[in-house]
Amino acid sequence: MNYTPHTEGDVKQMLEAIGVGSTEELFHHVPAQLRLNALDLPEGISEMEAMALVDGLAVQTREEAPGLSFIGGGAYEHFVPSVIDALISRSEFYTAYTPYQPEVSQGTLRAIFEFQTMVCELTGMEVANASMYDGSSSLAEAVLMSVRMTSGNRVLLPRSLHPFYRDVVRTYVHGIGLEIVEIPWTEAGTMDLEALEQELREDTTVVVVQNPNFLGVLEPLGEIGSIVNKSKAAFVAAVNPISLGVIGPPGDFGADIVVGDGQPLGLPLSFGGPYVGFFATRDKHVRRMPGRVCGETTDVDGKRGFVLTLQTREQHIRRDRATSNICTNQTLCATAATVYMAALGPRGLEEVGMLNWNKSHRAREALSALPEVTDRFTGDTFNEFVLKTEQSVPEVLESLASRGIAGGIDLGSFYPELEGCILTCVTETKTETDINRLVDAWREI
Repeated sequence: MNYTPHTEGDVKQMLEAIGVGSTEELFHHVPAQLRLNALDLPEGISEMEAMALVDGLAVQTREEAPGLSFIGGGAYEHFVPSVIDALISRSEFYTAYTPYQPEVSQGTLRAIFEFQTMVCELTGMEVANASMYDGSSSLAEAVLMSVRMTSGNRVLLPRSLHPFYRDVVRTYVHGIGLEIVEIPWTEAGTMDLEALEQELREDTTVVVVQNPNFLGVLEPLGEIGSIVNKSKAAFVAAVNPISLGVIGPPGDFGADIVVGDGQPLGLPLSFGGPYVGFFATRDKHVRRMPGRVCGETTDVDGKRGFVLTLQTREQHIRRDRATSNICTNQTLCATAATVYMAALGPRGLEEVGMLNWNKSHRAREALSALPEVTDRFTGDTFNEFVLKTEQSVPEVLESLASRGIAGGIDLGSFYPELEGCILTCVTETKTETDINRLVDAWREI
């Protein structure tokens, strides 16, 4: 959107309308010692000069960006069908905000309702909310919801949980008396089930599992579910939605809450966002769920309509009994995810999932066969895997970058015990030529 500044006449007219003599008077209540006399900014430039500067930065970014990226770790490069931008760019969606007056926002509510329905079908759950900020906040809210569902103060998190997710959970529970216990991983890269059983005590309120986990390994959800469901603790699963095209949903294994990030569902890698979190649970827990739920009804004439069935935040009628202070939901991103799922359908999601599976396994086998390169974990993977190299990881990644390839994530920066390990991701966007180029580059290092 182009920026059009107000003229001095505009400003004067507005100030007169509110009975203020100057802009400075608007801030008279701010103590003088807290005000800045001026900002340390360079001299202004014309619009034409500004556009030239921005264009130059864009060219520089394109030139410095790698031609091939095999980075995953929660942000994934997937093909985005053109139908998504075509639909969400319509003004009815693009300019819509939170439906404070839902009865006049039928189009927005319909989009939310379809999103909720598809999330339930994807996760195997019974009810979903209108979306959350992102995957990490969704998981943190799921932990808080588990506290409302159960008794106890112990939260069991797998060591293989995404480090950023773990940090957000710790931030959310700080100060409310919850104890966080980490469950180690095995040589397969999966959660240590013996350790889980030992730590699963009467005072455990929730067990969290990520599938695939941050190491790219698929967890044994059936075995984990059997262990957790024998206790009073809630079972929370954080998932990659694309993987659900080819593996069983957490709902089939007894999960109480399923969360995740919808970024793989039609959202591009736009310098880190925006993303969208999804949140689904069992119908019996719906009133403990954060956010809002859109429902379907009929009007006085019997016509189909949509309403905000549950609004549990503090700005609505729940006040101090609100389940969360989440103030909005990522409706535009949720709409993009909805269009993506509708465009692909069940068979399309399965095909994308299989492409991720097959191509990543092809790359994993080829790379782990190279000298001084081995598989770090033996467990099954979806579209990410961990390679251990005898060389310096920063040097390997720098060498790959010099060849125009972003080779992955240095896991030693997150886990000291994984020094020398690289997390590599291969999605459906990578061709056989791309994979061969990656393998050849590794061979040359």
